[in-house]
Amino acid sequence: MNLIKLALSSLLSRKTNALLTLFSIAISVMLLLGVERVSDQTRSGFANTISGTDLIVGARSGQVNLLLFSVFHIGNPSANVSWQSYTHWRDHDQVAWSIPIALGDSYRGHPVIGTTNSFFEHFKYGQRQSLEIATGGTFEHYDEVVVGSQAARRHNLSIGDEIVIAHGTGSVSFHQHDDDPMRIVGIMQTTGTPADHALYIPLEGLGRLHGQHEHEDEHDDHQPDFSGATQQDDGHEHEHEQNSEHRHSHEQEAPLDSISAFFVGLHSQPRAIFMQRAINTWTQEPLTAIMPGATLQELWRTLSVFERTLAIVSGFVLLTGLMGMLATLLASLQERRREMAVLRSLGAGPGTIFGLLVSEAMLLTSAGILLGIGLLYGLLLSLMPWLQSSFGIMIELGGLSGTEWQRAGLVFVAGFIISCLPAWRAYRHSLTDGLSIKL
Repeated sequence: MNLIKLALSSLLSRKTNALLTLFSIAISVMLLLGVERVSDQTRSGFANTISGTDLIVGARSGQVNLLLFSVFHIGNPSANVSWQSYTHWRDHDQVAWSIPIALGDSYRGHPVIGTTNSFFEHFKYGQRQSLEIATGGTFEHYDEVVVGSQAARRHNLSIGDEIVIAHGTGSVSFHQHDDDPMRIVGIMQTTGTPADHALYIPLEGLGRLHGQHEHEDEHDDHQPDFSGATQQDDGHEHEHEQNSEHRHSHEQEAPLDSISAFFVGLHSQPRAIFMQRAINTWTQEPLTAIMPGATLQELWRTLSVFERTLAIVSGFVLLTGLMGMLATLLASLQERRREMAVLRSLGAGPGTIFGLLVSEAMLLTSAGILLGIGLLYGLLLSLMPWLQSSFGIMIELGGLSGTEWQRAGLVFVAGFIISCLPAWRAYRHSLTDGLSIKL
């Protein structure tokens, strides 16, 4: 205990150098643990984004690209899936449910997803958690929209507001669908997934925004005049009814000519691999079917290179901090030769001198680790809102994980090993060496 007090007093007598060394170690520890924490939380967030979906089907493209644009709204599809192909697989006897999605529009940088109410019924995230509507309900008409919680909060949107959707997926668009404003009918509960940042509209609404049903709109525009004519021409009325029935039938069967992708849930999950092979080898239209879990693993294998690179860079930053501590201790040895000699003259043995130097280094290392952990939590706490709003990544401020404890322990051991070098040099200094004056 006396040795610790002596080491602490020695460090306090050299506060400036000690503080600089302390902060260099703390920042190194913060980076080393931060890389692991953000990587782990990001991996967990990605894994929880989709659950219970057996297959994702899109046009022939890379598996990771299909996963990214369909689930995480990152990137764009290289081609679309025809509505006929979708209905073919939708009606397959192995398919329990399906969710079509169509991308291509946005609202102030937020993706706008054309889909059906089956999305709110079947799409799950996390541990098979269902999507829930916080206020309002799901859409029932083509000009209605359901908004993700973060998008609503960021733009202060509420039920009944009218919004104008822009063409394209960028944050800046030169083509606004001004003639077809959408009315907000529902705001979703927060899920911690990309769904919080998206807006969902009916496929029919997306089709109308892009002129899919212009001919039907023309019928609608002329309906008042046509109604007046019905009193004069029953035959014309019959023709209109037929056209109207055909129009509604067309809306139900083909709201869009093509879609970006569709999610599939099967009656039997073990059949997923057979369905995947059947879809991938289908000759009617080149399609790609992926299993989300397997593709996520492939994605992480790809990103593991970047994770290792970041960890290596953080390790070198930590090594720089520890080397700074070593340089400080070595540089102070020359100044402290008389101090050591006085301690030896007071009865301190070489082992005590060795222990004093090691204790000083371990005090700096321990304090640096604790300060680094504190800086990490402070930084995460301040960046949480920005990470969630910008990237949809939810950071949990839980305790240190096993890997983080291992890294902190590694820093402690490395600090001890590095401190042995100056301690050994001090140990070898003789009493006469300290008391004599060298010219």
